[in-house]
Amino acid sequence: MTSNTQNIKPNIEETAVITKKDLRKVFWKSLPFEISWNYVRQDHMGFAYSMTPILEKLYNTKEEKAEALKRHMEFFNITVYFSTLVLGIVTAMEERRAKDPDFDTASINNVKVSLMGPLSGIGDSIFLGTLRIITAGIGASLAMNGSILGAVVFLLLYNIPAFAVRYIGMMKGYQVGTDLLDKIQKSGLMDKVSKMTGILGLMTIGSMIATMVTVHVPLKFGSGDAVTTLQSILDSIMPCFLPVCVTSVIYWLLGKNLKTTSILLGIITVSILCAFFNILTV
Repeated sequence: MTSNTQNIKPNIEETAVITKKDLRKVFWKSLPFEISWNYVRQDHMGFAYSMTPILEKLYNTKEEKAEALKRHMEFFNITVYFSTLVLGIVTAMEERRAKDPDFDTASINNVKVSLMGPLSGIGDSIFLGTLRIITAGIGASLAMNGSILGAVVFLLLYNIPAFAVRYIGMMKGYQVGTDLLDKIQKSGLMDKVSKMTGILGLMTIGSMIATMVTVHVPLKFGSGDAVTTLQSILDSIMPCFLPVCVTSVIYWLLGKNLKTTSILLGIITVSILCAFFNILTV
């Protein structure tokens, strides 16, 4: 822990507005990160709440703070153990934004969106798919022998690495973000980086549509061996064609300022009717 403190000291205490104390505040506020998780924007409120100590320190006017909070209320979802890494990087970007009025604020959300997919894949594999299973197995074996230490050992073996990763991720994320922004600004690559992270973010959203939105048409044409399904025709045009169309329609409705609740009720109603008449299936 000493070496980590020495590494981030020049960035935090000598040249930056943000201090280690501020980063620790963000770390503590990130612990209930998923307590406000919802199906609309998922972890957005947890992220915005975690950033409040930074935004309070960086921005002086109520308008600036409101704009920054609104910026972090966009859709966001990530494995909670790597959330602090993104929080650290975004903290460095917000600090640069406060110092430079010409800083591209769109790049902040672009970076968030581009990181949440890859980091979630890594985090789910390490913590949920590996560490949790191993530690639960150790705890369960002790509990089956009648030892009360089973639950205690499980909680310790799982949570100590998890909390360590979250704390170190916060500190290292800020350090990496600060160093990277310095290099980018000196080389004049900020526009290119913003464009690339935007493209990566769109690719992440596209992959989420393909894997998380399911729309299947069971309609068939012909008879015997010559039967052709409408779904196969659509897939030959473009795989996941219907999920893209449905997502585009919902995006268009959101742009018309329709309430999310109304859109969800509409989706449920249409889904029930299409399933009843065998127009769509899962």
